[in-house]
Amino acid sequence: MTSSGNARHDDVRARALEDMRRFEVVMEGHFDYGNGFHGKLYLNPHKLLQWPSTIWRVAQDLIDIMPSDFAEAEVIAGPATGGAVLAHTVAGLLDGRRSMTHPPYSFAPFGDQEGSPTLSPFYAKVMRGKRVLIVDDVRNTGTTFRKCADLVAAAGGTVIGIMQIVDRCEACVTVDVPNVALVEYTAPPNHPAASCPLCAAKVPITTF
Repeated sequence: MTSSGNARHDDVRARALEDMRRFEVVMEGHFDYGNGFHGKLYLNPHKLLQWPSTIWRVAQDLIDIMPSDFAEAEVIAGPATGGAVLAHTVAGLLDGRRSMTHPPYSFAPFGDQEGSPTLSPFYAKVMRGKRVLIVDDVRNTGTTFRKCADLVAAAGGTVIGIMQIVDRCEACVTVDVPNVALVEYTAPPNHPAASCPLCAAKVPITTF
C-alpha cells in the first residue's frame, strides 16, 4: 500500500475514533460489567446502531480501509445483533461497488442461543462453497469470531477475513485469516469487583 493510502486510512481511523467518542460508543468512567468485574472502559456499539445513517457511514469507512481481496467475498455474515446489522449494511454497500463480473453479495446472519452463535440450515446452505467475510461491532476475546468461523467451515464455506468496528486489542482466540478494525482501542485492565481500585477510591459507578 502506498504512503498516501496509509495516510488516508489513518485519517479515516482518526475520524472514526472521534465519532466513537462523540456518540458515546467509547465511554470512560467506572463500570460494573455485571459479570463480577469492574473497569474504566465500556464499549456500547448500540449507540451507533440506533441511527441507520451512522451505521451506514461506519460500514463505508470499513470498506474504505479493508484489503482489496476482502471484496472477493461472496457472503457477508455477522452475529446477532450488532454484527448482523453491520453485515447487512456492508453487503449492500459492497454490492453497489461490485464489478459486473462479481455475483451479487449475499447476507447471512448468525443466530444466538444462550450467548453462543448459531447458524440456521437456510443460511448454512447460503454459505456452502462460498467465500465468507465475517463482520461484528466489537472484538473482545475473539471467541465469537472463532465460533462463527467454525460454523462457516461446518457449512462448507471458507472464511477469507474478519472485520469489526472496534478491536479492544485483547483477543486471546484467533481466526487464521486477516483481521481489520476501524478503531483499535487498547482496553484498560479489568478488576474483580471485590478488589476494584475505583471502588476503593469511592469513584461512583457510571450509569447511562
